[in-house]
Amino acid sequence: MVESGLQVQDVSRALTLEKRTLPILRNISFEVRQGEWVALTGPSGSGKSTLLGILGGIDRPTAGRVLLDGIELNALSEQKLARVRNEKIGVVFQGFYLLPTMSAQENVQAPLYIHRERKRAAALATAMLERVGLGDRVKHLPHQLSGGEQQRVAIARALVTQPRVLLADEPTGNLDSANGKRVLDLLRDLRAQLGLTIVMVTHDEHVAGYAERRLHLVDGQFQTPPQRGEYA
Repeated sequence: MVESGLQVQDVSRALTLEKRTLPILRNISFEVRQGEWVALTGPSGSGKSTLLGILGGIDRPTAGRVLLDGIELNALSEQKLARVRNEKIGVVFQGFYLLPTMSAQENVQAPLYIHRERKRAAALATAMLERVGLGDRVKHLPHQLSGGEQQRVAIARALVTQPRVLLADEPTGNLDSANGKRVLDLLRDLRAQLGLTIVMVTHDEHVAGYAERRLHLVDGQFQTPPQRGEYA
């Protein structure tokens, strides 16, 4: 077992519907090294987003364990799990989920309201917006920003607490090809600068090519051994 990063051990997830058990994930096991970029690929309904939710502590497995830096997420109380999520895990979705009445800076500093750095929230949010190239957009509302800019705000919000792991669910799904490339290039640069571990769900082969390694899910199981990717 690696000393840091993510370890997934025999994880299964099932739903019970009308007395029927519907398996979603089936005995998934893998490791992600600290600083690695892994793409989760597979057809719709294969379990990619469910697995990402379990990695982020948003959902809990039916069986098995997920460890982040040696901490077993599914063994934590809700209060302790919320703290780990806030301090160690950042999440970016296909939808930007920015609060429409709050400025870019206010959206980014929101996770810091319950963080140990809350007294420096405004300064840290501004610094992170500058890091993602939006230093001149800090007071703009979401509707005043392009789709690519909104996703960069969402990335800044996910990283403002300085997490160890960034989970990205189709991060370019709502963007055109040019803005999608800018977001992926930004993630690549931030990974190098911050030592981030990135786990990214995507159905796009080009997007998956940014990852070092791919894990391909079909019907809740890995279909083939992980393949090495190349940076685009």
